[in-house]
Amino acid sequence: VQLQACGGGTVQAGGSLRLSCAASGRISSVNTVGWFRQAPGKEREFVAVIDWSGGRTTYGDFVKGRFAISRDSAKNTVHLQMSNMQPEDTATYYCAARNSRVVSTDKYHYRYWGQGTELTVSS
Repeated sequence: VQLQACGGGTVQAGGSLRLSCAASGRISSVNTVGWFRQAPGKEREFVAVIDWSGGRTTYGDFVKGRFAISRDSAKNTVHLQMSNMQPEDTATYYCAARNSRVVSTDKYHYRYWGQGTELTVSS
């Protein structure tokens, strides 16, 4: 399975941005797709995850209703729509996938990782 993340860039505080993660390869084996982020000098943290078949979602505590994860099954793509962004959202964002149908917030449970897309929120 290969994952290609895109959509990063620079946005002003309070603005919105959408990240996309396109999956290819043995995607029939993928059952959950998540987004993680890593700021310089910090641990990689969980952002959001979606169950590919049922659409069940879970978010990190810091999201507080600002982000929405969704899937486009026809295009094998997962999106992360982010709004009311703040400088503390600045990080490299990674999409990841796992075979299990169990939704997980633990980065060690994910087998497949994209290359990351950088996002900067200016104040």
